[in-house]
Amino acid sequence: MVQAFIKKGSFQDSVSLMLISKKLSNLEEINEVSVMMGTPANKSLLAETGFWNDMFNEATPNDICVAIKSDNSDVDVVNLISEQLENALKNIAQQQQGGARLLKARRLASAEQKLPDANLVLISIAGEYAAELAEQALQDNKNVMLFSDNVALQDEIKLKQQATAKDLIVMGPDCGTAIIAGAPLAFSNVIPKGNIGVIGASGTGIQEVISQIALLGQGITQAIGLGGRDLSAEVGGLSALTALKMLDADDATQVLTFVSKPPADSVRMNIIHAMQQIHKPIVALFLGAKAEHAQEGNLYFANTLDEAARISAQLAKVESTAVTLPTVANKSILGLYTGGTLASEAAMLLADALKVPMSKTHDKGVMLDVKGHKIIDLGDDFYTVGRPHPMIDPSIREQEIADLGNKSDIGVLLVDVVIGYGANANPVESIVAGVEKATKLRSKDNPLITIATVTGSEQDPQCRSKQIELLKAAGIVVMDNLPEAILLTMKLITPKRQEAKKQTYPLLDKVSVINAGLRSFAEDLQSSGIPVVHYQWAPIAGGNKKLANILKKLQ
Repeated sequence: MVQAFIKKGSFQDSVSLMLISKKLSNLEEINEVSVMMGTPANKSLLAETGFWNDMFNEATPNDICVAIKSDNSDVDVVNLISEQLENALKNIAQQQQGGARLLKARRLASAEQKLPDANLVLISIAGEYAAELAEQALQDNKNVMLFSDNVALQDEIKLKQQATAKDLIVMGPDCGTAIIAGAPLAFSNVIPKGNIGVIGASGTGIQEVISQIALLGQGITQAIGLGGRDLSAEVGGLSALTALKMLDADDATQVLTFVSKPPADSVRMNIIHAMQQIHKPIVALFLGAKAEHAQEGNLYFANTLDEAARISAQLAKVESTAVTLPTVANKSILGLYTGGTLASEAAMLLADALKVPMSKTHDKGVMLDVKGHKIIDLGDDFYTVGRPHPMIDPSIREQEIADLGNKSDIGVLLVDVVIGYGANANPVESIVAGVEKATKLRSKDNPLITIATVTGSEQDPQCRSKQIELLKAAGIVVMDNLPEAILLTMKLITPKRQEAKKQTYPLLDKVSVINAGLRSFAEDLQSSGIPVVHYQWAPIAGGNKKLANILKKLQ
């Protein structure tokens, strides 16, 4: 038998009541307790889970329904649970009174008056009421994040169509994670600022990717959630397309990262087409769908969250470095390597980037010679007859570099620095000397950009960090590995496209939030310095929709 009682007119959020249910169920005298608001959906759930009591027919959405299962006949369990519930509610009230004072409102209009700059409404109320509140927010030209789940599919489509028409975005329903302009929305993390903008139809997917990005020493501009159904055939990726437009227009975002489960085929085609119109590198991860090609134009396809983060971090470093360097568009590339395998990999990567076949013969150490671009292995036998290997005596490379002063067609020089036992005691010295000689012979409008990679450890006699320090002091760019070096090289020699003026999205610059539902979300925002008003939402007219509609017309 289920014993029950109703606490009238005491609206609480669902998370608080779940925690209370768990605590009360741990009492020795009790088997199990369920504490829920008296919404239609919750009443159905009480019936389905065996907690129904006919008393609940009289409950409104503003009333707390308490169902008790107990085999103990010696204790008045209703009175016991009633007292425990009152204590729990008092504790919640006391906790809310502590700490910094939170700005509150009991109507959306009042919240908008208290925070006139509000541009986002964060909604975490019961799903059956969430769509109506979201529509109100859109009508008031506010963006929406719907943490709430159990929102009807047709309502989601309608809301997203309305948002698209107004150049707004609806994140969700069932959107658990977002970081907009530094504002932690719902389940979020503290991530360094950077140049990567993340879009995701997966909350924990976003969190894992941005966490890995941070571990790799990079940061993000935004993390825009979509909700789990956005990429379905029915919804059509409406919010995804808006998010892509937003990050395309965001100057601070230089790399985009897109994370989702496999979309519907038609939606995937539309999303990829939209990505291809953006003149920024984009890392796309459709979890579970194995990518046929690693790269297609500006798109880089990943197969795991870790891989998506690694590619994004690599591209982020390339993009942030490129903006600090002069333009050498349409110039040629010369690679002068002392390590044969390094020369071979550089040639392979460059050939792939240029979409040309590798050279079949390597006469005189030339690993690639195409379209004016050349990669040479100076450790080839041709260069070592009667002289030490260039890792020991780098003078031959120094002279080759110096000669570039008279070769104005070369815009980028690629070099390796190999340290360790047996190698030259200071290989950077000759590179710097050669670059200085070449630079003196060139005019300021014909720069030579030198990009180096360093092979060796901090414990080597030459010390990796000291060699890097000397390179950077001479104005030489240092990249962590050959893929990064080739990516940067291609970025530098590729002419910049003229961009048409794009629409701006103020949401990405500054967020002010009206929070409806879970108070903890508002407290997190406030502690992060984000302007926020906590809208103490409760069903209008006790959940009586007919009366609520009459009241709405009277407003």
